[in-house]
Amino acid sequence: MSLIVIAIGGNAILNPERGDPKEQQEKIDETCREIAKIVGAGHDVVLTHGNGPQIGNILAMQEECGLVHPQSLDIIGAQTQGMLGYLLQSSLKNMLLGIGIKKEVITVLTQVVVDPSCCSYENPIKPIGFYFPEERAKVMMANGMKMVHDAKGYRRIVLSPMPLKIVEESTIKLLLSMGVLVIAAGGGGIPVVEKNGALIGVEAVVDKDLTGGLLASDIRADILLILTDVENASLDFGTKDQVDLHEITVLQAEKYIKEGHFGKGSMEPKMLAAVKFVRSGGKTVIISSLDKALLALAGTAGTRVIA
Repeated sequence: MSLIVIAIGGNAILNPERGDPKEQQEKIDETCREIAKIVGAGHDVVLTHGNGPQIGNILAMQEECGLVHPQSLDIIGAQTQGMLGYLLQSSLKNMLLGIGIKKEVITVLTQVVVDPSCCSYENPIKPIGFYFPEERAKVMMANGMKMVHDAKGYRRIVLSPMPLKIVEESTIKLLLSMGVLVIAAGGGGIPVVEKNGALIGVEAVVDKDLTGGLLASDIRADILLILTDVENASLDFGTKDQVDLHEITVLQAEKYIKEGHFGKGSMEPKMLAAVKFVRSGGKTVIISSLDKALLALAGTAGTRVIA
């Protein structure tokens, strides 16, 4: 069977509007139940995940409390990796046992070396955290925080550099060779740069889909399965002219990216990850929704990107 890297979005494991821990556990259990079915079908799985809502919650607590010193984004990324890794690891092991599969599940706290010359260092573009009213946002910007405004209000924007190398790659490969189900590179990984032989944390958030594609390439996965909140990638999404995509080539994907068909913070990074993975020798990328994961692997749902 296939070695599959499954990348699940942060919104699949927490409603960003409420952040209810009970609801988060229910969503994690739902996610892990579907992943257990994929393992039960005979596939080897490496799991990675987003952390957007969780980072937003921690930032909000820091910004609203004022009683503790704020932590940098690399530290917050590590916090969310550990927290979500624990919840996913525990739930997934229980779900596997529930279908008669005894398998070790391990979370690897993962650092990712990022491009220090990436243009986003000069121009932070990734919005994170909650929306703020104009009055509060002006105070935050006066204190040096960069923000962006849209119809909902103001959000903090941060650096989102390109991932280049997964520091714990050899450890992940060793665990895979031992038959362990690995959870790695959560939230896109903890961003670091190499300086004089040392690793230094960076105030940034790495795109989880791009890191997921890098992880899939590194471990020579057969399939990169990106699970999101829509069943298909689409052209002219949300308009009367919307066309769902079912199977496209890398050349078609590159053309559609250049034409601006995919949202910058949503579907575009998924397509960029798909192109990089297939170009590096991967067989197939599948983009679909969590509830359609098994159907997507069978070829009856989702969008497939092939060579």
